Amino acid sequence: MRAIVVLLVFCLHVFALIVISASGALAQEMDVRETGRTEYILAVSWQPGFCETRPDRKECAGQDAGRYDATNFSLHGLWPVKKSYCGVADDIKARDRTGNWLDLPQLAIVQETAAKLMVAMPGTQSGLERHQWLRSGTCHGGTAQDYFATQLRFLDEINGSAVRTLFAGRIGQDVTEGEVKQAFAASFGKGAGDRVRMRCEQVRARSVVTGLTIGLSGDVSANAGLSDLILAAGSADFKCAKGAVDPAGIQ
Repeated sequence: MRAIVVLLVFCLHVFALIVISASGALAQEMDVRETGRTEYILAVSWQPGFCETRPDRKECAGQDAGRYDATNFSLHGLWPVKKSYCGVADDIKARDRTGNWLDLPQLAIVQETAAKLMVAMPGTQSGLERHQWLRSGTCHGGTAQDYFATQLRFLDEINGSAVRTLFAGRIGQDVTEGEVKQAFAASFGKGAGDRVRMRCEQVRARSVVTGLTIGLSGDVSANAGLSDLILAAGSADFKCAKGAVDPAGIQ
């Protein structure tokens, strides 16, 4: 009888350890997925898909397979959550909202950064960088030079990652939610894909990928890598489960 009691106690002890271990693993997994608060949104475009939905934009004219943005993500913007037009005069704000962004004041950025933006941010042909600075950059806490230099650094990380490799290898085909999340996890850490949304738009009978939005949290002005900033953000609904990775040129 005593032996049975001892065995029962031992079994209960082992079961308790298993439950505690499983609970700890679950809690750790939940920490990866659920904790954090998104402070910024980094938006990158898949320009061929973007141009498929907006063929009349200046930056979409003449797009071909030899251009940088045909096989790499391009820069759309970095937005602080729930902040906009910080300290911007009402008349400038009104001008920005007309959408005629080339009429807005030019930015004080060094020539090297301006040259990089012309390649990495095709929307500069429509004055996108001026709009992004007024709406979001003025809330960044630094200069326009700092704001765009930070974004160019982040874009380099994205285009040097498994995410860009995935998209460049799937031109003319579909990518799925699981594949994109796996690519983010491979390059930026477990759970990074849970901080991402894939943007898709319907073009006739196709769902076309136009870009990604990535949640960030932390000091984006410092030299922190994307991995830490992404994993510190809150989770997001992926939205688009599958989309086509368009080649350059209007289909």
